[in-house]
Amino acid sequence: MLENPRLRLGAALWLAAMAGVVVLSLTVLPQLADKASPNVPFGVAVAASILQSGVLVALAVWGGVALSRPLGLGAPVIEAALSGSGVWPALKIQLIPAAICGFLVGGLLVLLARIAPSELLALGQAIEIPVAAKILYGGVTEEILMRWGLMTVLVWLPWRFIQKRIGLPRTSHIVAAIVVAALLFGVLHLPAAAAMGANLNLSVVTYIIIGNTVPGILFGILYWRYGLEAAIIAHALGHAVAVLAAV
Repeated sequence: MLENPRLRLGAALWLAAMAGVVVLSLTVLPQLADKASPNVPFGVAVAASILQSGVLVALAVWGGVALSRPLGLGAPVIEAALSGSGVWPALKIQLIPAAICGFLVGGLLVLLARIAPSELLALGQAIEIPVAAKILYGGVTEEILMRWGLMTVLVWLPWRFIQKRIGLPRTSHIVAAIVVAALLFGVLHLPAAAAMGANLNLSVVTYIIIGNTVPGILFGILYWRYGLEAAIIAHALGHAVAVLAAV
């Protein structure tokens, strides 16, 4: 039994993020197995993927747990649940902005699907990412990695070394962190696209970066203003809306 609240929070976030990692590894890796060179046994590939991701998630979770509180950032719903206090007061503040953002992102994903480069459309037909992976990995794991982990660190650095820990972070520092984290969110999708067989030409790179940076900025604003769960809800809802629109 973990008595330290920060340890409980970290464990809960790590387990939530790893659920997405496991689902993605078990559903997408088999589709990529034939593309691996040299051929890697499926069990080895899954174990390596989960282990590597587990370490990365642990670092992101630790960064957020260690640095978020003095920055005014947090995960109020999860913290309320873990402390045994009422979850609804924290959640109800997040629902409307998260829902609005989720529907906007879902609409954007639908639009992007219609203007995607032809080779990405072909890849989408050849490799299927299940709904569960999109919601659990995209909605939960990516937000814990990119907002809770990376964005928190990017806000903390200028607060620590420029502001000397005085007051809350300046808005300019937070906005810069939101944009940089969102850009990196877009850039980090490029290796995955390459692994799926995409040719990273200018149109593909531009499409992937812009298509992920714009939602990333919205998720970053939600994390800043309302908490991590708002970003998670919006991200997951965006994928759900896009999937339903494609039915």
